[in-house]
Amino acid sequence: MNNISTFGVQFIIRHKSKQSEMAGIYLRITVNKQKIEVSTKLRCPKALWNQSKEKVMTGSEFNSKHINHLLDNIRARVLSIYQDLRIREQLITPLIIKNQFLGNKESGHTLVKLLDIHYENFSVSLDAHTMRHYKSTHRYLKAFLKEEKKVDDIYLQQVDYRFIREYETFLRSWQPLEKGQRKLAHNTVMKQLSRLRTLINFAIKLDWISHYPFKGYKLSYKQGDRKYLSLEELNRIKDKTFFSERMCFIRDIFVFSCYTGLAYSDVMLLTPDNIARGIDGSNWLLTQRKKTETSVRIPLLAKAENIINIYKDDPMAVSRNALFPKISNQKLNSYLKEIADVCEIEKNLTFHVARHTFATTVTLANGVPIETVSKILGHTKIATTQIYARVIENKISEDMNVLRQKLEGNKGNKKTGKSF
Repeated sequence: MNNISTFGVQFIIRHKSKQSEMAGIYLRITVNKQKIEVSTKLRCPKALWNQSKEKVMTGSEFNSKHINHLLDNIRARVLSIYQDLRIREQLITPLIIKNQFLGNKESGHTLVKLLDIHYENFSVSLDAHTMRHYKSTHRYLKAFLKEEKKVDDIYLQQVDYRFIREYETFLRSWQPLEKGQRKLAHNTVMKQLSRLRTLINFAIKLDWISHYPFKGYKLSYKQGDRKYLSLEELNRIKDKTFFSERMCFIRDIFVFSCYTGLAYSDVMLLTPDNIARGIDGSNWLLTQRKKTETSVRIPLLAKAENIINIYKDDPMAVSRNALFPKISNQKLNSYLKEIADVCEIEKNLTFHVARHTFATTVTLANGVPIETVSKILGHTKIATTQIYARVIENKISEDMNVLRQKLEGNKGNKKTGKSF
């Protein structure tokens, strides 16, 4: 379990008082360039300390021989602890050696213990959806320990830069056990590492770990290909006749999101109280994004308002004082796959595609300024909106045609000069 390349024991002095010539003698333990210091409770005159020999010089009235004898005993004890850990193939860190030297029973906190305490502390305060992500991180970490490290647990002091790199490699090469489950994409791997970083920061706050293993490691996200529906595809779904109430509901709630830009969790939380008269006298949705707790004000387009009216008397919606009946995100996305097949749409249709469709096909492509779209989506930065909402090819073509006409007009007005 141990992997030692360097080990060292050194005595140094710390002189903190200007009123006294006496300095404290400290023991410094170094393992693989990680250092920790502990007071020996011994003192000596600063002028008598020989750092090269790590001893007190003799030849004075001070009891140098006794202090040096005690220092030799301390060094021997530390070396004995180190050799014992090596023989038993135990994890060796400066903290573990220090704790054993001081007689502490706790030799260090472990990674699995951190996972458990994190779950106990945040399972109530964090959103259930967020906790599901952390549960997956817990499973991947335990699988990594078992399959790659061949252990059930490790001390937090063993989590270093090399551990992070090896864990990243494990995630990228991980083979799904369930049929149909895809390998982890690059950004998903980064999300897993981001949650590990959060766990490490939590351990640092608990004083369970003294070093920061993510120093020098940078998370890098790739801008993904955000799927959205074209106007023709959106109309294909909107105008499709379904004979199942379930499929009609799935279609309606998806189209509602296409015309409001709301995410699944925000749609499920909508109540009649979220509808109010806006500054223009029409109905608006006044709500707050669950993910970021950002307030959003959305003018209701006719198509979205019509869908609200369809379900205003629905018993399942009325019973929960909501605009729509409750359905899980997992079931919703599963049914959307059926709708995509029926409507002959080859894209991977998920509920979040509706949010992208609102940002592109419904708003930006129709000339709505990106600043307005950003406000409706609840983004705090325009840069975020630029990722979600692209200017599609038709808009690019229109803008370039306007530019082309201007350039051609300027060219025709020139009476002299070289023509290209």
